[in-house]
Amino acid sequence: MFELSDGASDNLLEPAFRYADLFAGIGGFASVFRSLEGEHAYAVEIDKAAALVYARNWGHDPLGDITEDANDLRVTVPEHDVLAGGFPCQPFSKSGAQRGMDEVRGTLFFHIEKILRARKPTLIVLENVRNLVGPRHRHEWEVIIDHLRDAGYQVSSAPAIFSPHMIAPEYGGRPQTRDRLFITATLVPEGMVMDPEPEPIRLPEKVLMQREWDLIQDLPMDNQSSIPGTEISDAERGWIDHWDLMVQVMRAWRADQARLAGQYLRRLPGFPIWTEAWVSKREHDEQLKGVAAWKADFLRKNFDLYESLRLFMGDAQMQDWLRRVRTFPESRRKLEWQAQDATSLWDCVISLRPSGLRVKRPTHLPALVAITQTPIIGPLGRRLSWREAARLQGLSDDFNFGDQKDAATFKQLGNGVNTGVVRQVLAAHVERDKGLLMATERGKRIYQAMSDNEHATAHQK
Repeated sequence: MFELSDGASDNLLEPAFRYADLFAGIGGFASVFRSLEGEHAYAVEIDKAAALVYARNWGHDPLGDITEDANDLRVTVPEHDVLAGGFPCQPFSKSGAQRGMDEVRGTLFFHIEKILRARKPTLIVLENVRNLVGPRHRHEWEVIIDHLRDAGYQVSSAPAIFSPHMIAPEYGGRPQTRDRLFITATLVPEGMVMDPEPEPIRLPEKVLMQREWDLIQDLPMDNQSSIPGTEISDAERGWIDHWDLMVQVMRAWRADQARLAGQYLRRLPGFPIWTEAWVSKREHDEQLKGVAAWKADFLRKNFDLYESLRLFMGDAQMQDWLRRVRTFPESRRKLEWQAQDATSLWDCVISLRPSGLRVKRPTHLPALVAITQTPIIGPLGRRLSWREAARLQGLSDDFNFGDQKDAATFKQLGNGVNTGVVRQVLAAHVERDKGLLMATERGKRIYQAMSDNEHATAHQK
C-alpha cells in the first residue's frame, strides 16, 4: 500500500508547501515539487510497475486506488497545500473511444473534487490531453470548470495548452512536440471575490524558444550508434534504404524539371505517397469508384506522380523498384515526407507508423506515447534510447527505472508529464493569481517557492 507522510519535514525548516500527487505515475510532478522544496503528503498510483519506479525515486510507495481514498463515505487523503494530477486521458484521447465521462475512468475527476472540498488545498494543477477541450468533450470541460468554481476555486474557462518544444532549454524546454492541457486553479480566501473569468495563463516571452531546435545537441543525444535496445532490424534498414533510393530519384527529377523551367525546385511532394496507387490507368480508374473525395484526391495526385516518375526513370526501372516495395508490409509501402529540403532519409528522424514511414528533419521529436513507436534517429543509425526519452520528459540521468524492460519504461514516460512545462505553468499561474495567494500565509509560501521561473529545471530528478 501507499505510504503517508507523518507530517514531519525532512529538515528543520518548514517546507514551502506540502503536495498530494494523484495518478502519480513515475513522479513527474514530484520531480518539480521536490526541486521547489515541497514536501510529500500523499501519492497514489494504481499501476504496480509505475508505483515501483515512483517508490524507488521518491521514497514513498503510492500503490493504491483513488476511489478507495476519496469517495462518498470518506476522504483519507491528508491535508496538503498543492494538489496535482494527470488524471486518466484515455476517455478523452483521439486514440481511444472518446467516451469522456460516460466511461468509468472519465468520472475520476469527481474523486478529485471530493478531495478539494474536504481538504481545500490552496493550488491545483491538473494535466490532460488537449482533446479534452475538443468539440466532442465540450460538455465534460464545462462540467470540470463549473465544479471547480463551485468548490471555491478561481479558474479560467479558456484552455491553457503548452508543449516542451515551446520553451527554451535553459527554462526546461525539450525538443518534443507534446501539446498538453493544463487546468490550474487557486482557492479564493474568505472575504475575497472570485474573478468570474480570469485570463488563461500565458508563458512570458523570455522563456519561449526563439530558435530552431537541434535534436542531437539540445536534448542532448548520446553520440553513439550502438546502444542496447536501440538497434534497427535488417528488415527496417532495408525498407529505409529502398525508400531512400526513390527519394534520390525524385530529387533528381525535381532538379531536372527545375533546370528545364529555369528555376530551382528542391522539395518532394507534401502529400502522402501511396505506392498502392502506382498502378495502370485502368486500375486507377477502378480505384476511384465510390471512394471519398479526400481519398480520390490523394489517389489522383499519386497516380500523376507515378506517371511522371515512369517517364523520368523509364518503365523497367520503375517496375523493378515497385516489385520490391510490394514485398514490404502494407504500412511500409507508404511514405510521408515532412523533411522539406533534407537530402536523405538517413539525415532525418524516421517514425515507422501504421500510416507509413513518416520522415521529419532532426529538429524535435513527436510526442512520446504510451504505445511504443520509438523513432529512428537517422544520423545515428539507431532508435531513441529510453534514457534519451527520459531526458525528453525533463528527468535527470540518475532517475532510476530499475531492471524493468525498455517497453515498460517507454510506456511510463509516454504517460508522464514534462517537468519543464509543469515548472513554467506553475510560475505563470502564481503570477496571475498573486493577489489571491499573497492574502494568506500558506499562499505566500507557495508564491515564493514557485514564482521564480528561472529555477533550474534541466534534467532535474
